[in-house]
Amino acid sequence: MTTALITGAAGGIGRAIALRLAADGAAIAAVDIDTAATDETVRAVVALGGRAQAIRADVSRSDDWSAALDTAEAEFGPVDMLVNNAGIEGAFAPIDSYPEDVFDRVLAVNIRGVFLGLRHGLKRMRSRGSGSIVNIASTSSIRGRAGLAGYVAAKHAVLGLTRSAALDMSGTTIRVNALLPGPVNTRMIHAIDERAFEAGRSIQRAGHNQPIPPESVAETVAFLLSDKAVHVNGAGWVIDAGSTVP
Repeated sequence: MTTALITGAAGGIGRAIALRLAADGAAIAAVDIDTAATDETVRAVVALGGRAQAIRADVSRSDDWSAALDTAEAEFGPVDMLVNNAGIEGAFAPIDSYPEDVFDRVLAVNIRGVFLGLRHGLKRMRSRGSGSIVNIASTSSIRGRAGLAGYVAAKHAVLGLTRSAALDMSGTTIRVNALLPGPVNTRMIHAIDERAFEAGRSIQRAGHNQPIPPESVAETVAFLLSDKAVHVNGAGWVIDAGSTVP
């Protein structure tokens, strides 16, 4: 049995990924800071006949990463697949009034969290000689968005970390890729929509009228993690129904 560790597994994209990978037979280490919601994800996986365990962790803390991986491996065995999905949107404000403390927290979760996931995950995968990682980035990795400086900066960095990590693993069978979803039908995108609308940016709200189902994102993640994508490495796959096509 393969083992998949998924951060941000309490709901939305993370829960959809957990259910999709469990359907393929993977044991799920569901990691999040929201214990109650993560327990719901575990129950959903178990209800489908899968195996799962909820693990509370703050992805911006190195010690939490070590403990989460130790717990997952003690329960299910080596982590073969890792999905760095945890992320927060932060404030909606122009840069000249963007709160510094919020900016720092967005970078701590969305960048440092991914860096630590790569650092700890790849160290263990390298020792075993195999593994696959998918970082959940965003179309905000390749474009700017008014009012979301912290989120956009972080998602640009996730794509850069992905490319560097893939090159660092050159000569191994370990792969690192990023998925860049457009607006996904989750709590986060609806929160951004509301803040944009309140700020009078109705054009941004209009662009989110048909968000992508989380299940579509999960399907692509499952492919990138699988042996079917053995030649896909260091890539930034866009899934946005064509919204970023020039």
